[in-house]
Amino acid sequence: MTATPDLRTARPATPELLRSVFRQHAAGVAVITAAGSAPVGFTATSLTSVSAEPPVISFGIGLGASSWPTVAEADHIGVHILGEHQADLAGTFARSGADRFGAPTRWFEGPEGVPVLDGVLAWLVCKVIARVPAGDHRIVLAEAVCGDPAGAGRPLLYHQGRFNGLRD
Repeated sequence: MTATPDLRTARPATPELLRSVFRQHAAGVAVITAAGSAPVGFTATSLTSVSAEPPVISFGIGLGASSWPTVAEADHIGVHILGEHQADLAGTFARSGADRFGAPTRWFEGPEGVPVLDGVLAWLVCKVIARVPAGDHRIVLAEAVCGDPAGAGRPLLYHQGRFNGLRD
């Protein structure tokens, strides 16, 4: 069911309004990784394809995120598109204080030393080309260096605060 906009009930823009609106937006789920003194990673739903030529992607990361200090210094990052069978993995990388790279997470050191997760639908290793200030976040722009789109399965989605699979 859809609603017809009632402009008389429009609310002022607040962080809660933005969160409420974006809970209505189904998004693909990715995990971003980077190598530092220890590997870091986080679940992202803000992944965007920016340009095909050259191949550039973007994602947002909060300045308070535990992964930010490493991502702020990393020359390369990993981008992993999760399948609907990986809701637990998405939850692990979204949870503060979790041992993200411990068992049962399967990963290996990939090109440029970037942690690459096993069993994902697709992955890229990208060279960071910019970190753009955006409020309490940074928008990271990165150019794809290499990757593999050949994983099997259907994508994991995030909607209404939950991980979901596609429905036919």
